[in-house]
Amino acid sequence: MHIPRLIIAGTHSGVGKTSVTLGLLRALRRRGLTVQPFKVGPDFLDPGLHTIAADAAGARISRNLDAWLLPHATVVELFARAAENADIAIAEGMMGLYDGVDGRSDAGSTAEISKLLHAPVILVLDAAGAVRSAAASAMGFAGFDPEVIIAGVIADRVGGSRHERWLRDALQTAGMPLLGVLPWDDRLRLPERHLGLVPAAEHASGDAVEALGDTVEAHVDVDALLRAANLAPPLVVRGPLCFPPMPVPQTVTIGVARDEAFSFYYQDGLDLLESRGARLVPFSPIHDRSFPDVHGLYLGGGFPEVHAAALSENTRMRAGVRDAAASGIPVYAECGGMMYLAQHLVDGAGREHAMAGVLPVSTSMQPRLAALGYVTLQATTDTLLLRNGESVRGHEFHFSTVTANGPVEFGFVSEGGRGIAEGRDGLCTPSLLASYTHLHFASHPAMAERFVEACKRHKSGIRE
Repeated sequence: MHIPRLIIAGTHSGVGKTSVTLGLLRALRRRGLTVQPFKVGPDFLDPGLHTIAADAAGARISRNLDAWLLPHATVVELFARAAENADIAIAEGMMGLYDGVDGRSDAGSTAEISKLLHAPVILVLDAAGAVRSAAASAMGFAGFDPEVIIAGVIADRVGGSRHERWLRDALQTAGMPLLGVLPWDDRLRLPERHLGLVPAAEHASGDAVEALGDTVEAHVDVDALLRAANLAPPLVVRGPLCFPPMPVPQTVTIGVARDEAFSFYYQDGLDLLESRGARLVPFSPIHDRSFPDVHGLYLGGGFPEVHAAALSENTRMRAGVRDAAASGIPVYAECGGMMYLAQHLVDGAGREHAMAGVLPVSTSMQPRLAALGYVTLQATTDTLLLRNGESVRGHEFHFSTVTANGPVEFGFVSEGGRGIAEGRDGLCTPSLLASYTHLHFASHPAMAERFVEACKRHKSGIRE
């Protein structure tokens, strides 16, 4: 299938990839094009902004492409599935172009995704205080891996028209076209907090996106980017496929926490649950006053520590979640969702907030990062998602720690991660699984099927 596509990559983290991507998505939408956005890697924050920039109505939800979490064939499948019928697909890279799991290979990197998708790369570099040195950097990136096709450069933090002209001349001598610039303007910066950018739901991201769209239209050769995207060859999708040819009837409902406190979900993972027979019902642990009528519960990650007071004040919802868990409803919680299921949450200022009280633990925010990186979980017992002996890759990123206030059972050993305690993760009961690790259902589709089947058994009155 022919899908015009580009990857917006950077020389390193913080170089301006997100700003360029958001501005380009908005500029393309203004031209009436249907744009499908993607984010390379496990990031949950950038995709929310992509979705706003690509389509304010949310019809084109940004999705993650992660070649370490997912089998390579699955990455291509998810890309093709989402980009079908789009005029162009734009994927924002992560970290630097060649940065991935370690320093030995390009595993998990943006470069690996570019080669899997045969997608041209637009390299974003920070040009502050540099001219010919910026060209030398671009040359190094272009020559580092001949299989990665860098179609041009966009320079960020450019100090004016003369700086831009010098950069263009320097890059031309290096055989690399300068396709645009972002001027040095602090008004174009997006708000951040400890896990990265502030989620789109929490600030006026639409205004920032419009400003970035204006900047890209004024300073970037969008036509040249479109020509580069159209040079991508036809994409071949090989099996085995993780999505069934035809979705099965949706016979159970799963409540999905969605509000300012909980927004960390992989869209393809949610789609997999639907394809296996679940109807997903969003609800807000902050704003809704009654627990939804559902057969299962999915509490994703987010920022419960920022909204701990509001979560605690909603006593009816906390009681509803606690009663539902006690009834044996299947519950899956990741990171922030696990923190909400705890008895208490101590925020960064040392204030203690009552949470749902499902798990006999308390969580406390720390001033420094507690864990960050890819992990591999191995199940040491049968759990809601994995069976004893099975393993799955995931991602851990949090500033909090957990203290057990009573006996707990762990379902996983975490290789490469801190987990909850001494490399163990996955607080579990026969009907509940809560861990620090974020999982992508498409990495092991049986997890989605088992979750839905557990909901079906609960609906039928079969206790685990």
